[in-house]
Amino acid sequence: MAHFDHITEDNIVQLVDRFYEEIRQDSLLGPIFQRVIGDQWDQHMPKMYAFWSSVMLKTGRYKGRPVPTHMKIGPLEPQHFTHWLALFRHVAESLFVKDVAAQFVSKSEMIAESLQLAIFRSKALEGGIDLAGWKKPLS
Repeated sequence: MAHFDHITEDNIVQLVDRFYEEIRQDSLLGPIFQRVIGDQWDQHMPKMYAFWSSVMLKTGRYKGRPVPTHMKIGPLEPQHFTHWLALFRHVAESLFVKDVAAQFVSKSEMIAESLQLAIFRSKALEGGIDLAGWKKPLS
């Protein structure tokens, strides 16, 4: 399959679909997504298309609030984000030419870092974790 050399709504859909296919089969992340999303994938996927469209094409289609949503998920640890990033990188690099994949990966790393800072800062303030050893996941 040829790699996409630019970003469109259609290839964002392909990226998101393939990524979540991987997630659902993944032994670490699959159970978390199954617990949270269950059989509501038909509602979740359009939100993810809109999210990545807003991030990559600046369409403004996504109207959600990802930080509060992810804070409600339950036990998320740094290794979950590291693994999520690795899967996302793999899928992006399988679909896009190197420089376009790198754009997706860069945005995904910023998003993961932002979510982690919010989640783990909140846990630390509640006395649930010690942030002294926390480091940004390596990509």
